[in-house]
Amino acid sequence: MALNGNNDITQELLIRLKKGDILAYDQIYHRYSHKLYSFVFRILKDEADSEDIVQEVFIKIWELREKLDDHKLLNSLIFTIAYNNSISLIRKKISSSKYREHLRNESVIPFADNSFSEIEFNELNRQVKKLIESLPEKQKRVYLSHREQGLTYPEIAEEMGISRNMVENHMVKSLKYLRQNLKNFLVVTRFFLGIFFL
Repeated sequence: MALNGNNDITQELLIRLKKGDILAYDQIYHRYSHKLYSFVFRILKDEADSEDIVQEVFIKIWELREKLDDHKLLNSLIFTIAYNNSISLIRKKISSSKYREHLRNESVIPFADNSFSEIEFNELNRQVKKLIESLPEKQKRVYLSHREQGLTYPEIAEEMGISRNMVENHMVKSLKYLRQNLKNFLVVTRFFLGIFFL
């Protein structure tokens, strides 16, 4: 991700930034923003989210400006913040059914070759099924009734002879278990295949 030639951030420019020079800040933004957006988009595959992450990064750089001493490390810092914020966003969204559908759409999975998306998606399905099977019986029944059969919580409660609160409790525990066990697999796979095979 190194920037060369005229794109280099000079030590003088960094010194100006440390002093709160807004023009220096704008210059750094314009030199990095396009590449940074492309980097983030390769991870998230969402324009709005990618734009938000880029803005978050430069807000953070402004907040940290007085601590920035080496212009050679600025490049690494910018992309590290972007990566960490992107992964945090994925983790926050991973429990969302809409986001899971987003990941299933091959046109937005960050792979250059469809075979990679198939490999990743098939492995994800295998992991999900394995984890669902390992759930306690009632949690598994609630999860499958809601997610696979499309039953509402009241319908599940009536069918199983338990309270709606108990249904919700089982569902929360199921999702927490799945989320905790899947997030590392999904994050690592999406990031590394996306970065190295795109």
